Amino acid sequence: MELTILMPCLNEARTVGQCVRAARDYLARSGTSGEVVVADNGSTDGSREIAEAAGARVVPVPQRGYGAALLGGIAAARGQYVIMGDADCSYDFTNLDGFVERLRSGDRLVMGNRFRGGIDEGAMPFLHRYLGNPVLSFIGRLFFRTDIGDFHCGIRGFHRDSVSSLGLVSTGMEFASEMVAKAALAGLPIAEVPTRLRPDGRDRPPHLRTWRDGWRHLKFLLLFCPRWLFLYPGVLLAVAGLLGFTWLQQPLGHDGQDVRIHTLLYMAGAMVLGVQLVQLAVLTKWLGVLSGIVPPPAWLRRSQPLLKLEFGLVVGLGLFAIGLLWSVGLLQRWGGSGFGPLPPTEGMRAAIPAVTLMIIGMQAVAGTLFAAAVELAWRTGRQKRDA
Repeated sequence: MELTILMPCLNEARTVGQCVRAARDYLARSGTSGEVVVADNGSTDGSREIAEAAGARVVPVPQRGYGAALLGGIAAARGQYVIMGDADCSYDFTNLDGFVERLRSGDRLVMGNRFRGGIDEGAMPFLHRYLGNPVLSFIGRLFFRTDIGDFHCGIRGFHRDSVSSLGLVSTGMEFASEMVAKAALAGLPIAEVPTRLRPDGRDRPPHLRTWRDGWRHLKFLLLFCPRWLFLYPGVLLAVAGLLGFTWLQQPLGHDGQDVRIHTLLYMAGAMVLGVQLVQLAVLTKWLGVLSGIVPPPAWLRRSQPLLKLEFGLVVGLGLFAIGLLWSVGLLQRWGGSGFGPLPPTEGMRAAIPAVTLMIIGMQAVAGTLFAAAVELAWRTGRQKRDA
């Protein structure tokens, strides 16, 4: 079988039959060997019976959620290709030629683009059209280096085996973002076809909630790509702090000392925060890899020897020891002067870097121990599940 046309469904009695008939008409008109599958997510309004009467194969998916319904439908699909679309008449299932042509030509994921195909009056809320979708699509293109213009289009086609191999796990609306993000990270060929969006035929409010689901998409994109959330800001702060330290250690004359010591303190804060953010970036990526949300990137595989518990402890304790010895040297120098009054500026110029090294060292130790504890818990849980 070549094609499965898949529709997630939750109480779509008003429209699901029309969508199924349109999809079957396409299969008959195009001569494509295929099926229509409705992944029913617990409908209570007769949607299941209507879909079956219209000629669909209904797959019940007990776990609630847009992503859960699609995951269940993809697992049950028999076609080489899958084209998914909402069962609310907002997309034209009689016009799927563009998707099928791109799939047959080798593209593994084919996205619809509503902004290129046309959005009918009343088909998309103002905030979605001019804020939500453009902003989230821009972030997706930036984070995942893809040219997709409409990250959240509800109709898309893909090779079933290719998408199944991505390990998709999101059960909510963010499933749409996860599919594109993982396909881009995996290097799958991705294409777009213009898609017309029509007003849906529901007589009830949509399942999509603007702010709640918009935040879920944004949160997923940020956590899925921690280099923009943690890594880049962290590197910027750490480098700025280090350069500030270097510059402020140069003699600037007595008049500038009081101002300089305050700046040095802020540079210390930048370094500590920067290192912490970089550490969080690595830990977030590591947690994503362990949970299966993200594939292991090449740099993480190459860095495995440096991410071992022993290496992290040695580096962290080494930095702490340097800061501690520096502090001991300052104490000895103070003792050599009879523990008399300390010139605050000169003393703090050395004390601040020493304390900074001690803090960063203990951060490294704590982060390494935390990562080891998480990995141990994950492996223990996996062994119990496998048993």
